[in-house]
Amino acid sequence: MEKQIILFVRGEQTYDAVAPEVTELSTEGVMTIDGEEITLTYQESEITGMEGTTTRFTVRGDTVVLERTGTIVSRMEFTRGERSSSLYETPWGTMVVDISTTKLTHRITERGGVMEIAFTIAVNHQVTGENRFKVRVKERMG
Repeated sequence: MEKQIILFVRGEQTYDAVAPEVTELSTEGVMTIDGEEITLTYQESEITGMEGTTTRFTVRGDTVVLERTGTIVSRMEFTRGERSSSLYETPWGTMVVDISTTKLTHRITERGGVMEIAFTIAVNHQVTGENRFKVRVKERMG
């Protein structure tokens, strides 16, 4: 099943105890439900600095996968209390990114919901800060 949705995405990045850098985005997207798997897909914009990139959150049980294709190419897997590594490709080069998920909650149904992810990120094995995503999903009417 596929539905038109509106996503409210808030991202926070904190480095070296400095006030967090906050990005907020409201955009239209698509929710696809396939059995136990829910996928949220949207286009990035100038606001996020990733124009030309498609972002996809895939929610399945205790795991969320964040995939980006286009200008930025990456795949990050989040499972609470676990670590994962991936490549993060940008027009300026490719980095190894290590993710340690500290929080992952989601309550998303076909009518919408909320997902929160908190994680530390290490680039080339050096911790660079803490990140948080909060994604609210609403069914698009009309």
